[in-house]
Amino acid sequence: MTYMVEGSTEGNFFWDAVRDFIHDPSQELIDCHQPKPILLPTGELKKPYPWHPDIVDTQIFQIGSLAIVAVPGEFSTMSGRRLRDGVKKVLIDNGWPSDTHVVIAGLSNVYTHYITTFEEYQVQRYEGASTIYGPHTLSAYKQQFEILAAALAKDTTVDPGPAPPFMLQEQISLLPPVFFDRPPLLKNFGDVLSDVLPVYTKNSNVNVTFVTANPRNSPHLEDTYLSVQFKENDSQWQEVYNDADWCTRYEWIRKNILLGESDATIYWDIPSNAKPGSYRIQHSAYAKHVLGGIKQFLGTSSVFEVK
Repeated sequence: MTYMVEGSTEGNFFWDAVRDFIHDPSQELIDCHQPKPILLPTGELKKPYPWHPDIVDTQIFQIGSLAIVAVPGEFSTMSGRRLRDGVKKVLIDNGWPSDTHVVIAGLSNVYTHYITTFEEYQVQRYEGASTIYGPHTLSAYKQQFEILAAALAKDTTVDPGPAPPFMLQEQISLLPPVFFDRPPLLKNFGDVLSDVLPVYTKNSNVNVTFVTANPRNSPHLEDTYLSVQFKENDSQWQEVYNDADWCTRYEWIRKNILLGESDATIYWDIPSNAKPGSYRIQHSAYAKHVLGGIKQFLGTSSVFEVK
C-alpha cells in the first residue's frame, strides 16, 4: 500500500503518476513550490472553473486604536505573529499610539488555505503542505497588509486592483433539485402530526411534528424555521426563541421521495429561566408545487403551559 507521509519532501512513483494523469505540473510551478512534492497542481487547473483564487481580497478595519486584519486563510501561529507585528509597527511608525492593538480575523472574504512561515514551509508538515502559493506566501501577505496599514494610518487611498470574479452562478452542484412537495392524503402543509402535551415543567423537552416541505425551497435568510412564542398579558404572542437559540432544534425528515412528503419535528429544551405561562410553537416553511411556484405556509401547535 502507498501512503502519504506528513513531512515528505520527495514524491513517489504512484502519487506522481496519479498527479500526472490529472494534470502534469509545469516546471515553473515545480520550481516555485520547492521543496514541496506537488500532488495536485491546483493553481493550473481551470476546469470547470479555477480550483484556487487568482485574485484575493485583503482588508484592514479600524476601531479607535484597534486594527482588525481580515485575512483570507488560516495563518499559523508564528505567521500570524509576524503579520501582526509588521502591521503594528507600520501603524505606530505612521502616528498611531504605542498601545495600538492588532488582531487577526481569519477566513475573511475568501479562503486560500493555510499560510505558514518560510521555515514551516520547508518542513512540509500538514500546514506547510497546504500553503498553496508557495514558500513566500507569508511575505506576500505581509507586504500587502503593511501597504494597507500605511494607507490607513495616513488616511490615503490605495489602488483597488482587479475585482475577484463572481463564480456563484457557475458552480456545479451534485445535489439534485427539489422537484415538488406534497402533503400526505387528507393533510395540508403545516398540519400538526404529533402535538404537544398540555403542561410541561422547566428543564423538560417539548416536541411537535408538522407536515412540511423541503427546507431547501428557501434558506430563510433573516428569518426562522421555528418560533417558540409566549402569550403576553394583552393576549399577544411574542417570539421568545427561534432556530438561532441553543435550546431549540429543527429536524427535517423526507418520508417519501417519490411522493414528495416530509415531516419536521421541532424540539425545545425549556430553560430553567423560562417564564411561566402559556406557550405555542410555530413552524414556517415554503412548499414547491408540482407545476412550479413556491408558496409559504405556517403551522402552529396547540397552546401548552410551562410551570
